[in-house]
Amino acid sequence: MPFQKVEPEKLSHTVVRQIERLILQGILRPGERLPSERELAERLGVSRPSLREAVAELQAAGLLTTRAGAGIYVAEVLGSAFSPALIRLFASHDEAVFDYLSFRRDLEALAAERAARLGSDTDIEVVDTIFRKMEAAHLKRDPADEARLDAEFHMAIIEASHNVVMLHMMRSMFDLLRQGVFYNRQVMFKQRMTRGALLDQHRAMRDALVARDPAGARAAVEQHLNYVEQALADDRKAARNEAVARLRIAQEAERG
Repeated sequence: MPFQKVEPEKLSHTVVRQIERLILQGILRPGERLPSERELAERLGVSRPSLREAVAELQAAGLLTTRAGAGIYVAEVLGSAFSPALIRLFASHDEAVFDYLSFRRDLEALAAERAARLGSDTDIEVVDTIFRKMEAAHLKRDPADEARLDAEFHMAIIEASHNVVMLHMMRSMFDLLRQGVFYNRQVMFKQRMTRGALLDQHRAMRDALVARDPAGARAAVEQHLNYVEQALADDRKAARNEAVARLRIAQEAERG
């Protein structure tokens, strides 16, 4: 018969599986510091030796890392999604920017549709809370704060879709955006007309999610990223036109 005795699981293995699940679900984020050893052992209800054994296993798996004198952190695993050579190519070729936006439009539209159907009431509340912070930042005219909240808003929608593969892929993509690999998001939040349009577009996404309207949520994301794509294309065209105009004025100066 294909039956075997059930062996009790070691406490350290239970701890490993719990921390793995929190990382997989995006609840524990790359670079996040874990509580102290004593506090974490108390929260988990295990002995410190069992916790140390679990941490050692997670370190060996590349999921946790120890910083001397600073504690235990979730490893910065996002960078493994793209090689440094590929990131340099992304940063140096314009077509990568627009392919990036196309990729985001497809994936985020799907995420928004899923979030409207599958997200919990608490998921939607998180999206709404971040949007309210965006409204406050808009009044303060702080481009850096607006850009940060913009990323948090989009990630909250992706988290609400409850697809862990999509979550980690998009978190990796947003990390590259945060580094300025594709474009500088703060530039868009410095322009008065653009800022207002962006806030309205995020409001439309929030409203569709609150209304549990999958088609509306998908359409709102697509309209938003179409707008971003056009704004970036216009900005780059304006920069090229300015370069030509400077050549012309320099030539006129030489002619006297």
